[in-house]
Amino acid sequence: VQLQASGGGLVQPGGSLRLSCAASGFTLKDYNIGWFRQAPGKEREGVLSQSKNYGSTYYADSVKGRFTISRDNAKNMHYLQMNNLKPEDTAVYYCTAGSYGDIGVGIPFEFWGQGTQVTVSS
Repeated sequence: VQLQASGGGLVQPGGSLRLSCAASGFTLKDYNIGWFRQAPGKEREGVLSQSKNYGSTYYADSVKGRFTISRDNAKNMHYLQMNNLKPEDTAVYYCTAGSYGDIGVGIPFEFWGQGTQVTVSS
């Protein structure tokens, strides 16, 4: 069972990035998905999560209107689209999957990717 995050990099303020998360060893469509981030010197923060049936999506206030989460079950992947990036979005981003994981109500995720660095700077 593995999650592999990719797509991070250096982007200027106002720019966009799409992070990808490839799942292997399990069928992603049967799991809730989520993204977390951790900035230097700060605690890990839940960014977005979505239930397996698309019935519930959580957005952190700091990313509402700018970030969206999506999945491609045929490819066993999910994504984090980040628009209008700000310097305060700089962090290592982690993709997750879980049977009942939900950032909004604090239910943890079982599976975690290794993290991908996003740096927003001019």
